Amino acid sequence: MSKAHPPKLKKFMDKKLSLKLNGGRHVQGILWGFDLFMNLVTDECVETATSGQESIGMVVIRGNSIIVLEALERV
Repeated sequence: MSKAHPPKLKKFMDKKLSLKLNGGRHVQGILWGFDLFMNLVTDECVETATSGQESIGMVVIRGNSIIVLEALERV
């Protein structure tokens, strides 16, 4: 059995990201950390919904709920 490799997200550290999550959610925030399972810690996070934008601060996002990850800054 092969060993699991950590996601190659170091180049995204301290950069603003846009994340599309399952359930139709969309958030933007600055990547502060991640782990082997691609769980992300994001700061200054803003959730965009049909009713507008809401600041949700620092959050942990489970890796299995991430559909698309996009850098909003040059990496």
